[in-house]
Amino acid sequence: MSIFSALGRLIAGPPPSPSTPPPAPVPVIVTTPVEPQVAPVPLEPHVPAGLTIAAGYVLRLLILGVGVVGAYWVLGFFSAITVPFAIAVLLTAMFHPLTDLLKRWGWKPALAAITSLLVMVLVVAGLMVFVGQQVANEWPSLVQQASAGFQTFLAWIATLPFGINATQLLTWFNQGVAWLQTQASSVASTAVEVGGVFGSFFAGLATALVVMFFLSYQGRQIFTGTVDVLIPRPYREVTDRAALRGWTSLTAYMRSAVIVAAVDAAGVALAAFLLDVPLVAALFALTFFLSFIPIVGAVTAGTVAVALALVTHGWVQAVIMLGAVIVVMQLESTFLQPLVMGKAVDLHPLAVLLGIIAGGVVTGILGALLAIPILAFTVAFLRALRHPEERANPTE
Repeated sequence: MSIFSALGRLIAGPPPSPSTPPPAPVPVIVTTPVEPQVAPVPLEPHVPAGLTIAAGYVLRLLILGVGVVGAYWVLGFFSAITVPFAIAVLLTAMFHPLTDLLKRWGWKPALAAITSLLVMVLVVAGLMVFVGQQVANEWPSLVQQASAGFQTFLAWIATLPFGINATQLLTWFNQGVAWLQTQASSVASTAVEVGGVFGSFFAGLATALVVMFFLSYQGRQIFTGTVDVLIPRPYREVTDRAALRGWTSLTAYMRSAVIVAAVDAAGVALAAFLLDVPLVAALFALTFFLSFIPIVGAVTAGTVAVALALVTHGWVQAVIMLGAVIVVMQLESTFLQPLVMGKAVDLHPLAVLLGIIAGGVVTGILGALLAIPILAFTVAFLRALRHPEERANPTE
């Protein structure tokens, strides 16, 4: 090797190693300018938070109200079905202890259901037949006593310093009778309408009895099938549990309503018997059935009893009868109802009163009858949804 070759290799340096990769090229980063973002203007300075929350509540309540009105319209349109069904539910709850007892004794569900239905029909029919016989037997005496009481009332009116004598009262009475005679066509049309109402009543009663049988026989299966169809799977168990809690409350209410109605009827009938007021059995039946309408029914039955005592025996016996009715109602409201209801039906008296008024305003007597059972079921149902760990009673 010449000296010039050695000198050229020394200047060029050592040859690159085959295992060392060539250096990677340096990437060139190109940056683009970012436009500044403008923050949205908050609504809080212009719309207060309280107004926003209130608007949310109002919107939801409005939607809920529309749904309630729509449901009420649908139920009212199909009242020939919904009303008998509601009555059947109440009757089923009323006789549920008997049906359940028969099933625990080993009776077939169908036989237990038909037995409960027959017991109800026999009790009601027997009571009405007994009342009808008493009214038929005492009607002539009642008419005579009422006529004598009316004459006494006219004589008492004539003694008042209003310038009204018995002759003038008799003239007004005759004018009223003559006016009724001129309204014979209106009376006849009203009688036809009343006949149609009675026909619809008995048709609805037959439907309610049939529905009651099936609810007593297969009510649990019917409800379970309905829940499986209407409720999504994740919510079926909690809905079923809450519905059972509501049913327990409803049966407790109906049981207590029967006891309270029987005690009210017995108290009024005993007072009428001691005062020798006629139609004691009729007063017992009337008070018993009307007592299922809270507050209003008891007041109506007491008014009838006092009026009957006034017509047949005068104002002294009427005042005594009024006192007896007040005592019976006070014992019921302050002692009997809290004792038989307990905590199974936890409703404040104000809620009961407002519920009856609302039901009466919406659908009349039927609404007043159904208001408290519906309220008892709804309150127990919602309480079970909010507090699923609680129990309605120790035996549940």
